[in-house]
Amino acid sequence: MPTNTRKRHSPHQGPEPALVVSKAVVRAAAITGLNHASLARVLGLSPPTVTRLHAGDYVLSPTGKPYELALLLIRLFRGLDALMNGEELSVQSWMRAPNLALGDVPMTMITTVPGLVETVAYVDSARARV
Repeated sequence: MPTNTRKRHSPHQGPEPALVVSKAVVRAAAITGLNHASLARVLGLSPPTVTRLHAGDYVLSPTGKPYELALLLIRLFRGLDALMNGEELSVQSWMRAPNLALGDVPMTMITTVPGLVETVAYVDSARARV
């Protein structure tokens, strides 16, 4: 009798987390209004690497800082999306408008690690009040 040589897959096996995060950060950047150069500054990557990320030719490594920064940017997007009821233009306007509580324009702030962390914390606290 022939033996079964097919590989068995776990029913819980899903897409690779690094691929999911890579795609999610590209989507979050687009919806928040970040262009390639801005996303490169936020993630600490070169503009050509971000272009490859957008094209699907580059996947963030789960052990690197860009991956951690991507998670923060996704968290910021998710918070804003919830606060703005999915209104993309409202999210983009919020990102570009001076914020008195933060003391700067969020789009400018998120290009540094401390600014990204502070902006995420601010949005998280605003969500907690809702």
